[in-house]
Amino acid sequence: MGRDKALLPFAGGTLAAHVAGIVAEAAGSAVIIGDPEKYGGWGYTALRDREPGLGPLGGIERALSCTTADWNLVLACDMPDVSAAFLRGLLEAAERLNGDALLPAGPSGRPEPLCAVYHRRCHAILRAALDSGARKITYALDGLRVRAWNVDNAECFRNLNTPDEWAGYHDAR
Repeated sequence: MGRDKALLPFAGGTLAAHVAGIVAEAAGSAVIIGDPEKYGGWGYTALRDREPGLGPLGGIERALSCTTADWNLVLACDMPDVSAAFLRGLLEAAERLNGDALLPAGPSGRPEPLCAVYHRRCHAILRAALDSGARKITYALDGLRVRAWNVDNAECFRNLNTPDEWAGYHDAR
């Protein structure tokens, strides 16, 4: 993207604050993983990454390291179309399906680990994966009971990764 996606202007605030609001609506609270000086002024707790450069897997591990909730929604800051209703359904399904994590998958069958629910018991396995050099989330999930939640339309968890995707998204709105 070439710049911090979390800080992109969106809906009268920032993209990350918008997404955090959706998570808070679905789960009752939201925590942002990242620099508190940059992301701490939006009304949500912001926690510094444990180690810089560990990517999204490091963010998930950091969130699970300090949660008191059994089940935890994880949502990337660049998924503005996800709804609180979708996330509530995902959370309820995770609680019912008796796994360690629940990842939604669209018609292609590709799971989305950055719009998912993780049980806090995943923390030790994700930490061990990071310590062994893993950076890919799906690799780190080996050994966990990961459940899939098939959805008909994956547009709700589409993310915006490039300047063209961002421009196209705004042009379509």
